[in-house]
Amino acid sequence: MLLKKQTVWLLTMLSLVVVLSVYYVTSEQDVKDIASNGENAPETSGKMSDEDLKIITEAAGDEAYETVRMNLSDKRGKAKEELTTQAASPDLSVDEKNKLYEQMKEIDAMGVKEKTLESYIKTMGYSDSLVRIDDNQVYVTVKAEDHSKADAVEIVRLVREEMGTQFIPTVEFDK
Repeated sequence: MLLKKQTVWLLTMLSLVVVLSVYYVTSEQDVKDIASNGENAPETSGKMSDEDLKIITEAAGDEAYETVRMNLSDKRGKAKEELTTQAASPDLSVDEKNKLYEQMKEIDAMGVKEKTLESYIKTMGYSDSLVRIDDNQVYVTVKAEDHSKADAVEIVRLVREEMGTQFIPTVEFDK
């Protein structure tokens, strides 16, 4: 009785699974901590250090910025979805569809410019920043304990370099 190639292949794979399963079950299981590059996990008493608490507090403080970013991203996603739906209409001419695609590209470009400006501002030494572009306005919120008018002027200069002079930047510092 001759077996088909598929059947032989299937039986080979099943036997491989069985062998690996037996090996896994019988092997000595060593608990590894992924965060420590595979080294054995250290014994802890469940208490947090001051540094861990500080990191968690900073992350919670940045949630407001992340929430605004997510809402803005959702809003832009819905706008792009509406434009895509309109572009799928067979009643539109090629020029009208091209205009809709250009609007979608512009929405994406604004998101990229916002993220670029945020990263530039962070490299200036600030812990976080939020940039929102709306029509001809660029709203910049910077998380900083200490700030001066010179800091605001530097951020305005940065926005003008990136966006051009047709946009009006507004800088606000937040603690």
